[in-house]
Amino acid sequence: MTDHYDALETREPAKREAELLSRLPDVLRKALAAPAYAERLKGIDVATVTSRAALARLPMLRKSELPALHKAAPPFGGFVAGPLGSFGRLFTSPGPIFEPEPVHADPWRGARALFAAGFRPGDVVLNTFSYHLTPGGFIFDASARALGCAVIPAGPGNTEQQFELIEAYRPVGYSGTPDFLKILLDAAASAGRDVSSIKRAVVSGAAFPKSLQDEVKSRGIDAYQAFGTADLGLIAFETHAREGMVVNEDLIMEIVRPGTGDPVTPGDVGEIVVTSLDPQHPWIRLALGDLTAALPGASPCGRTNMRIKGWMGRADQTTKVKGMFVRPEQIAEISTRHPELGRLRLVVTRSGESDLMTLKAETASPGEPLQSELAATLRAVTKLGGNVELVAAGSLPNDGKVIADER
Repeated sequence: MTDHYDALETREPAKREAELLSRLPDVLRKALAAPAYAERLKGIDVATVTSRAALARLPMLRKSELPALHKAAPPFGGFVAGPLGSFGRLFTSPGPIFEPEPVHADPWRGARALFAAGFRPGDVVLNTFSYHLTPGGFIFDASARALGCAVIPAGPGNTEQQFELIEAYRPVGYSGTPDFLKILLDAAASAGRDVSSIKRAVVSGAAFPKSLQDEVKSRGIDAYQAFGTADLGLIAFETHAREGMVVNEDLIMEIVRPGTGDPVTPGDVGEIVVTSLDPQHPWIRLALGDLTAALPGASPCGRTNMRIKGWMGRADQTTKVKGMFVRPEQIAEISTRHPELGRLRLVVTRSGESDLMTLKAETASPGEPLQSELAATLRAVTKLGGNVELVAAGSLPNDGKVIADER
């Protein structure tokens, strides 16, 4: 039995990179058929976008913008070119954000994530993600069926009926949130029901702390995490190596400094930005608002694609100080005005009954003139006064935070 879904997973990284980037111009041309992309990419010669540097110069589309954009130009904000009837299913997610499902096989790119978790053709899978209006249930349903599995479309809740299905169909696999897996296992133990057929699980949609991982493992289930969104499907997934998550094929992932579209130094924490290469419904530099960091080298499991540490928090650290919003983009502007500095972090605290801002800045050349210049820049950019603390280069945490609200 092979350890990999297909030969794409073990390509030389340089070959994968070249193949992905060679497809970009055609995908961009197809994206231009959608009016919103035509406006955003106006004046750009898409034939020249064949490198990561060129891609990084394209405007980002923030997921947080989608509800307003979809409301202004329903249903998809002008980012989808094809007619509604050209898609297989049409969903909505909180926001609301509207998502179409392409009609081709494995539209959410999840089969290889399930394969990495040990699912195989012929397995029976209990899928407990919701099938009601949102795409979650269908993402994992389509992925399992693309792999050749039979799916029990259980959805969440109603544990008594779930036990009947499990005892009748004896599924070997589970897909759903880690929380519901624990609920199911606990309820089965209390009711004396047999759910022992479940040996493997792919979990997503909620935190899966080490304590819960250990508990699930102790009950005989080998569970793997997957990271995805309702827009893109499965973006990255765990493998048996258990060293971070491998980025899915057919996606170009960038990790950028929060508040900017600029790629971080390799290994630094930043915001996830994804470009998908699905010609029916491409996403061009969709900024998810989630933080991660890349891991060096290839996975010990043999997959050679980029690896990430997994979800590391939210990139949108906007906070309100003295009644005014302070945004990561403003801290990025300060960094642009002072390129000699390292990492910056704006710490917001309380002093008595007032908000207090302190800008911490890494520098190899501290001094009063720089401190005064930075204080002036901080006021000019944020329209608020604050303290400046110069710290040693490399001393601020590499966690992607540029604004830390400690009130």
